[in-house]
Amino acid sequence: MTHDSIAAGIAALERLTTKSGNFNVTASEDASLFTPANLSTYRVICLLHNSGDFLTDEQLSALQGFVRSGGGIFGIHCAAAGMTSSDWYRKLIGAHFDMHPDPEFGSFRIVNESHPINCAAESDNPPEKWKDEWYNFTSHPAENGDLKFLLEGDPSTFKGGKHGSHHPLAWCQEFEGGRSAYIALGHFDEAWEDKWFSGWVERGLLWTAGRETEIGKN
Repeated sequence: MTHDSIAAGIAALERLTTKSGNFNVTASEDASLFTPANLSTYRVICLLHNSGDFLTDEQLSALQGFVRSGGGIFGIHCAAAGMTSSDWYRKLIGAHFDMHPDPEFGSFRIVNESHPINCAAESDNPPEKWKDEWYNFTSHPAENGDLKFLLEGDPSTFKGGKHGSHHPLAWCQEFEGGRSAYIALGHFDEAWEDKWFSGWVERGLLWTAGRETEIGKN
């Protein structure tokens, strides 16, 4: 599956290089870049709507080496639908995508408010209503005891939720020497126009890079 919002996401990530000076962005759909030598030049890999088995075994091995050398992984939305043949990738992202009902407006809440990724400015509160695909996963993410949950949906506000009253939508973890974070929101272009969402992504990138002390300095 291909998401139309990929272009909006890349544009937003590139704007961060100007806004904060914290990032230099390389955007590519070329999986041949996943080599040990090339990945060693990066701090974080952002998997933006990557779906299907997009890496060969050799490329997946390079990704494993990157993480085990302290690299960060930040997955957005459809990244949970990637590499369904790999249980290691499922553990890296935190869960594999199962299905979603039709997109609609719903609500979510912040959990673990003190975590650096959730430490937004007071003026950057999440919207009361949010339109998205409300993801369900093949197993409840809470079965992965290493995850720290950051956002959860209110299933009384959208149809088709399968994970009970605490419906995980974002989390992070320390993983095999590196870090990973994931957010299930972000299907539509409009997400990238939202100040809270863009800020959450920026903080997530800094945290996965091990640079959380820089959060809030720009």
